[in-house]
Amino acid sequence: MFAAITVHEIGACTLESWTPAIGDPTIWGWATVVVYALCSILAVFVAIRMRPGRRQLFWILMAFLMAFFAVNKELDLQSALTAAGRCLAKLQGWYDERHIVQRRFIFLLLVTATIGFSIGLYQMRRHFRTHGVAIVGLATVAFFVAVRAVGFHDVDKLINDNVADIRFNFLFEVSGLILIASNAIYLLVVYARRRR
Repeated sequence: MFAAITVHEIGACTLESWTPAIGDPTIWGWATVVVYALCSILAVFVAIRMRPGRRQLFWILMAFLMAFFAVNKELDLQSALTAAGRCLAKLQGWYDERHIVQRRFIFLLLVTATIGFSIGLYQMRRHFRTHGVAIVGLATVAFFVAVRAVGFHDVDKLINDNVADIRFNFLFEVSGLILIASNAIYLLVVYARRRR
């Protein structure tokens, strides 16, 4: 059913329609990158101050995710993934049926994210009082990134609107980041007071 292709063919095709470039060279795009980087740094500081365990692992994962999202924000890596999928569909001859595969991929992505988030919530259930704001912030950011990666056109229209020259895109994304940073700062203040 599928034509045999090589990774080289997919790579060559992908690079025809996608090139590494600054994905959002606006002030709001760069501001978002800075906030992601700040969240990553704060998460590292929180993880350093914690004893080994679930809470420390949570903040280590948070630091890596925020660093990855900062890089992804400007390199637009999900567009490369979309281009590679489009190339795969063309090269294997199922481009006309790609919507079926897209729906299945979206469903699988949502199920995987829901399971991952549920496991994370269960693992952190005893620490929700002190880490809940960061968990909600992470869920907000993850949902936003997933919606952007999947590319729902109606949602794209909404988040690309603006109010007072500030895009909703920026407001939605940064709201989750503010929650993460606020929780990290709170924990750092608590640890600082305990050392006195």
